[in-house]
Amino acid sequence: MSIPARFAACIEYNGKNYNGWQRQSHAPSIQKELENAISQVANEAVRVSTSGRTDTGVHATGQVIHFDINSRRTERELVKGANRYLPDDVCILWSIPVDADFHARFSALERRYRYVILNRPIRPAYLHGSVTWHRPILDVVRMQSAAANLLGKHDFSAFRAAGCQSKTSVKTILDIQIHRQDDWVWMDISANGFLQHMVRNIMGVLMRIGEGVEPPEWSRHVLETHDRKQGGITSPAEGLYFVSVTYDAKFQLPKIPSACRFW
Repeated sequence: MSIPARFAACIEYNGKNYNGWQRQSHAPSIQKELENAISQVANEAVRVSTSGRTDTGVHATGQVIHFDINSRRTERELVKGANRYLPDDVCILWSIPVDADFHARFSALERRYRYVILNRPIRPAYLHGSVTWHRPILDVVRMQSAAANLLGKHDFSAFRAAGCQSKTSVKTILDIQIHRQDDWVWMDISANGFLQHMVRNIMGVLMRIGEGVEPPEWSRHVLETHDRKQGGITSPAEGLYFVSVTYDAKFQLPKIPSACRFW
């Protein structure tokens, strides 16, 4: 019996038509679309693992997956073939063979998200469902000051969804940067891992501070309570993008594309 070949692949998708990453029997998912497409090309049932599950409505520009196949296929055949079977809002950017010890999730060292807000009185039209619309003007200086309180290793229970299945709520945030350009505000955040809704809950806190409703010190207070009820609203999913993941150089993965700067 031949040993299955393991492939890593980088994917992007618009999540507004999907009930999140994970395959479900009752709703469309990114995982289901990818598994169906790759299975068609490999001519066998294929299961894929991801670097990080995304929720309903969340997008990705540089998500990484891995899968094993018994059939002999080149990287070009896998990418071109799978994209032929994928819907227009999901695609594979590249795929390469990797060693059997590579795992999209467990080999990941750092993950990065970007949260995008259109901050103006008028709602978006052509980007409806792809960015978050927020009417009150946000002060990014206040937001950056508040974000600094979350850097480092902490128990992020106050920013964790009730249904989160992570074994530990302790994560390390490596960097948070808040930017503004004209009507656009966005947050870039990287960490060794994220809890369910963690980025959206962090942004919910920062937006209240940016509006002037709470002081910058409130982010530290929420963090130290370890109580999700103290953190206010969860920001909408449509503004969130999984942009990249970092692995050890020994795996020799191609460069993951930079987050799209369409705002």
